[in-house]
Parts: sequence; structure tokens; C-alpha cells
Amino acid sequence: MSFRLAHDADPLPHLPVEHGRNGEGVGCWVPEMKHTFLAKYVEGTRRAREKFKQRVYVDLFCGPGRIQVKGETMTRPGGAQVAWQHSLRDDIAFTSCLVGDLDAARASACAERLRAMGAPATAFPGAAESTVDQVLGTIPKGALCLAYLDPYNLQYLSFKVIEKLARLKFVDFAVHFSTMDLRRNVLMEYNPERARFDDAAPGWRQHVDPLAFVRGDADEAFFDYWCELVRGLGFSISRRMPLVRDEGNRPLYHLVFFSRHELPNRIWSDVAQGPNREFDF
Repeated sequence: MSFRLAHDADPLPHLPVEHGRNGEGVGCWVPEMKHTFLAKYVEGTRRAREKFKQRVYVDLFCGPGRIQVKGETMTRPGGAQVAWQHSLRDDIAFTSCLVGDLDAARASACAERLRAMGAPATAFPGAAESTVDQVLGTIPKGALCLAYLDPYNLQYLSFKVIEKLARLKFVDFAVHFSTMDLRRNVLMEYNPERARFDDAAPGWRQHVDPLAFVRGDADEAFFDYWCELVRGLGFSISRRMPLVRDEGNRPLYHLVFFSRHELPNRIWSDVAQGPNREFDF
């Protein structure tokens, strides 16, 4: 039986909607890949969730909770709403949905939509690096957490956010890693007077051989260093890293999943089927 992504009507259509950077709508790959993989993972881990009394979904780049896909007239649920709807299966829903966004109106809209769907949601307006401590303060000890980090580009993916969330005993991560941003700008950002990528991978210049720019694989060296930082926190990174491309076949981002345990990584590898990363470990 084919998988069906949740697609309910907007409970609060007067609230803001994500129309993409140019206002023409987000790419079809958002529901077809990103949200589908998230939904399948949430459903695939329901037996693991039932072992925990507290089950927390964390999304610090949540957007307004509703998207419009380019070429469509209706809107679709955002990532947090997709995660909530697919967690309802077998009555093993998330017991808390903690959502944040740099834009306070978008964070509020996402939380309002979640609450309208019956979810116990709390909004944390502000930059993820600023709100992560508040978020951690609301997560019960021993809760099972899924951290879904979906920033617009690499500069917002502060490694400090990952480090702090990694303090949780039971936490898995699904991260949108902006491949296009990295490939376009890694040479320019190698200039030490620039700092746009520094928060994403602290110390990265010391780990990228200048000859990598001659060979054309500096982006791979950066990514491998970032993966080293993740592993240094005690996580195992899934080998399944779907590469999402736009209509022009240009690479946009990788979906990177990591966990401290084998089972979540195995489930992600099963559900996140698609073009894999172009690099070798």
C-alpha cells in the first residue's frame, strides 16, 4: 500500500503561510521528500515512542506551520504539523511540540495551528541559538526527543544548538544541511575576515586543505569536518543522506540523520529512500 502524507485543511487559514523565498511557492520536493521522510520516520518509530511517557518534538526553524507549493492553489501542513499528525497513529502522539522561529509571528502561527489540531504546543520566538536553553528547560528528564532542524541556510545552523540539544539523554536529529549554500560560498567564506559559516562548524578553516579548492572538493572537506563534530558528541550518522535537488537538478540540501542508537538510524535508512549523498565517508 502506498504511503499517504497527511494533508488536512488549514484549521486557521487567516494566519501566515510560507510561500518560499521568491513568493512563488516552495518546491515540490518539500512535501515529496522532506516531509514524507519525516512522516515515515515518525510512523516507523512509534514502537520506540510507546516505551516513553514523555515524547517531545523540537523544531527551532518551524516557519508558520503551513506551506504553499509552487503551482498549487491550496496550502499544505508544515513540518511540525506533519510530524504531529503522523505521531497520532496508535495513540502514541508526541506529548509536547516545542516550535521556534526567528520571526515571532511565524513561531506563534505554527504553535496556534498545532494547538488547533489538538497538539500540546509551545512557541519560542527568536533565533535558535537564543531560545535553545529555554526549550531545554521545558523538556522533562528522560523524555524521548526528535530534533528537526530545518534552517534556510548554513549560517543559521549553529553547532552550539546541536551541542546543547545533544545534552538530552534520548535525542535523535534530522537536519537540513544546505549543500547549495556551502558549494556556492565556501571559497568566499574561507577568507578569515568573513564568518558566515563559522558558527555551523567552528574551526573549519583549520580542517580544510587549501588545495581542496584547487581540487574542487572543499565543500566535501567542510561537510566531513562537520560530521566529525557530530560524531564527537557521541552520535552515529546514518549513511542514508538523501540529496534534494531543485527543478534544474541543482543540489539544494542533504537530509542528515544521526542518533546514539542503531535502531533510529536503521529506521531512517529504511524510510529515507532517494538519491543519496554524492560523497563517500
